[in-house]
Amino acid sequence: MQEWLRVLKAADAAARWHIDQRRKGQAKEPYINHLLEVAMLVAEATGGRDTNLVIAALLHDAIEDCALSKDLIAETFGNDVASLVAEVTDDKSLPKKVRKEKQIESAPMKSASAKLLKLADKISNLRAIAASPPADWPLERKTTYIEWAKQVAHGLRGISPQLETEFAEAARAAREACGLEACAEGGPSRLPTPSRTSHPEIESNK
Repeated sequence: MQEWLRVLKAADAAARWHIDQRRKGQAKEPYINHLLEVAMLVAEATGGRDTNLVIAALLHDAIEDCALSKDLIAETFGNDVASLVAEVTDDKSLPKKVRKEKQIESAPMKSASAKLLKLADKISNLRAIAASPPADWPLERKTTYIEWAKQVAHGLRGISPQLETEFAEAARAAREACGLEACAEGGPSRLPTPSRTSHPEIESNK
């Protein structure tokens, strides 16, 4: 029970830290919706056994988007949570294109928990492109994001068959929403091997 009280405390903190932020899709959803979705995905994939992972999912954008420190997260939620949040945080001192390339390159080297979190994050972002993409994103930018997400997810293979299947379904739905051919005939499959392609800078989804 005490562990799940920590989860609720993290959800409350995430809601407060991201209170002024909304997703960039047409629906302008509160950003906390994304964090809750990622937390639910990792909780389901692990049977709710890893509360630190669920807490990190709720806080995974706190350093990057709210300028909070790793030390503050560690003080409140422990070193394991803070280290995991830091592991999935981009270095914003780097150019955006470099950060995107680093996500692809570093994916295979992430810890098991970070791989689960990264894969869940990409599932949520692809679902958003299918259901409520940014109004100012042209087709090329949406399809470029989908292909980039596949490149990141390729390095995360083997960590969770459940999340891999959900990723494939989310990618298929995003492609269909863009009017493109579905990823696979007859339903979702495991993560495909994407081709490495160059991509423009992507400003909202991570």
